[in-house]
Amino acid sequence: MKIAYVRVSTIEQNEARQIGNLEKYDIEKWFTEKVSGKDTNRPQLRQMLDFAREGDTIYIHDFSRLARSTKDLLNIVEMLQTKGIHLVSNKESIDSSTPTGKLMLTMIAAINEFERTNLLERQREGIAIAKRNGKYKGRKPFSSDRFDGLYQQYIHREINKTEFSKLLGISRPTLDKLIKEQENKNK
Repeated sequence: MKIAYVRVSTIEQNEARQIGNLEKYDIEKWFTEKVSGKDTNRPQLRQMLDFAREGDTIYIHDFSRLARSTKDLLNIVEMLQTKGIHLVSNKESIDSSTPTGKLMLTMIAAINEFERTNLLERQREGIAIAKRNGKYKGRKPFSSDRFDGLYQQYIHREINKTEFSKLLGISRPTLDKLIKEQENKNK
């Protein structure tokens, strides 16, 4: 399926120029929004990424419509590659279904991986220095008087994991870890 994503930053702006430039691709499904591109938490972008399936092609006018930061762009490109979705950028003339387009996107993904590896290495070095100086104690262990009661509600299917984590004010991965610890205690 041919899918288009069109974004302008404000309500006053008009998306007609982008739509006009993408019409030549015979788009079957359009996702359009008027919202800032400062992050990837945009309703139409999320819907489009959820909607797209392996073999689909997403058309954008230019990379700045998809993401404002290199990091966000690289994350989206990597996610599309993982799902087997092609990306065509009209302005940059990049088509991930072609060998050259795949090369360009692979180079973008490689840069992303390099950047992430360097970030983690700097983080590890910073933690090691802080530990040596006695300033890093690690994350404080989670504790809540409410956990046991909410855990019982979860076990009895009165609440789901999303509700459980919200009630405790913690992330789902942290909750998953706590549930696993509780299950191991109960064995």
